[in-house]
Amino acid sequence: MIKKSYNRILEISPDHRQITLPDSRYYRRNGEYYPSITYVLQAYPKGKYFEDWLKKVGYSSEYIVKRASEEGTQVHEMIEDYFAGKELKYLDHNDHPKMPPHVWQMLLNFVDFWDTYKPTLVETEVSLFSDKLQVAGTCDLVCEIEINGKMERWVIDFKTSNHLQTTYDLQGAVYAQCYEECYGMKVDRVGVLWLKSKSRGEDKSGKRLKGKSWEVYESPRTQEENLDIFKSVRKLFDLENPKHKPYNTSFTTVVKRTI
Repeated sequence: MIKKSYNRILEISPDHRQITLPDSRYYRRNGEYYPSITYVLQAYPKGKYFEDWLKKVGYSSEYIVKRASEEGTQVHEMIEDYFAGKELKYLDHNDHPKMPPHVWQMLLNFVDFWDTYKPTLVETEVSLFSDKLQVAGTCDLVCEIEINGKMERWVIDFKTSNHLQTTYDLQGAVYAQCYEECYGMKVDRVGVLWLKSKSRGEDKSGKRLKGKSWEVYESPRTQEENLDIFKSVRKLFDLENPKHKPYNTSFTTVVKRTI
């Protein structure tokens, strides 16, 4: 696997720390607390589709969201193991599946993407922040892909959801802004590697990156338009979180009654 590295121009601060609580996530930077990009985007209006979905599934919604989150985490972890050169197996030593088949299929979709376009790996799980927007986050993948003879730098986030969401566009735009601040280089393209796509095969025109059951989705809006929308969402977030810091910097994970 070909890999390329670049030097940061904005270093991670000595007091850098990710603070993940049940209802929020912050990153500490130089004594301040930056909310995570995904936490800010929770302020984005859910819309009628979400309301209709809640009515349809009722009390099952919490279980469905939790299961989808766990499956997404599992796919992300397998991709990290793939990058690390580890052998991944669908069956255990008793020939029993280790996971649901659709979860394994999403990994196979990723491998198909990687084998098809053979990107040059720059970095995975990239810690990024923006002092201009005062947010931080972790981007799944930065890579370079040669398309029609031109090498382009991509910021890519992996998604395992059943549907694409507008917030994915905003998240990608902020990652690109963060990357430019942290590394002093612009990103050529921003994409969502959707591993549950209904795509039936490659794009014959060569304009889009796609294969069977996966595609790299790109926003129909410009980077600037998506950043403007994000800034509006940030205003809604700030109304609900005026102190710009977590209520707690830690919480107890073990308790025992004293007898």
